[in-house]
Amino acid sequence: MHSDNHTHPALTALLALSQGDYHAFLYDCDGTLADNMQAHKDTYVQVAARKGIALDAALIDEFAGLPIPAVVVEINRRYNSDFDPAEFVALKSTLFYEEFIEHTKPVQFVVDHLKAHAGKVKIGVVSGGSRKMIQKTLEVLQIDSLVEVLVCAEDTPQGKPYADPFLLAAQKLGVAPGYCLVFEDGAPGVQAAEAAGMRWIRVDEIAAKVS
Repeated sequence: MHSDNHTHPALTALLALSQGDYHAFLYDCDGTLADNMQAHKDTYVQVAARKGIALDAALIDEFAGLPIPAVVVEINRRYNSDFDPAEFVALKSTLFYEEFIEHTKPVQFVVDHLKAHAGKVKIGVVSGGSRKMIQKTLEVLQIDSLVEVLVCAEDTPQGKPYADPFLLAAQKLGVAPGYCLVFEDGAPGVQAAEAAGMRWIRVDEIAAKVS
């Protein structure tokens, strides 16, 4: 845990908040471990631009945490566009994978928190992204070897805000939901954690408080 400078105040806060009788820590990926929300927004904008729609990137913030097809439905509603959600997802995924993912930066204090607990509590990552994308993101962040269970979009019929992804992660780790702590950066993830009977922490709010 020691580094040359003092521990980041956000990490100190997160370490304090995550004290307790927990057997598993479940982290969201995008926006929680990976500082890649701007890259995701940029890919939405680029894909929309190919069809002549000038998408306002702020719109994506509004729908943070929703599955991509649901966001595309909202885009169609707002812009009177007719994107095919499956096609849009495929285009966005390809663009993100080929151009953006290599440049993923960590949300350092959350990554440090995960590293500090690996081997002490069970570690899971629960994401609405595709397995290919999240696996690659964890590799770029150099924490893939520390994650024991990865639950992604294709693993449960219903994603966040439903409880299913978190319950599946708990089941795979062999830990009761009451002993799991969830780390999230969006409302749908928090709703999913609550529906699963798990305690949760909003890492984006911690970051905002100490910055």
